[in-house]
Amino acid sequence: MTRLINLGIAVGLLVSAASHGYLYLHGYSYIPSIGRGFLVLTSVFVALAILIAVGGPAWLRAMALVAALGSIVAFALSRTVGLQGFLERGWQPVPHAVISVVAEGVAVVLCAWSLFRSGSAAPQARTAAS
Repeated sequence: MTRLINLGIAVGLLVSAASHGYLYLHGYSYIPSIGRGFLVLTSVFVALAILIAVGGPAWLRAMALVAALGSIVAFALSRTVGLQGFLERGWQPVPHAVISVVAEGVAVVLCAWSLFRSGSAAPQARTAAS
């Protein structure tokens, strides 16, 4: 079961990375700060996906959780108050906005469930014997 969860996390990260990489190559590379952010996100998500898929330690899933949540927050900021002067409306660009948010949401849910299930996210109860 852990292997399937890790593969699900990896797929979510890779789908988001592919979407961000595509956008970087098709115009977002010219947007100051945002373009570099897309390139860094793509690289980090691919690295995390590979390491998680091959069974890396729990802290990689924690990093993937933080990174995917950060990407979702950045998306929300870019649709509301703007992010470093970058502002878009709605679910543009279609279909990449939806694809990225759904893929990152899947990664967040699977990472959180995986960490909680393994006890990495929840403190362990101490007994009198320990």
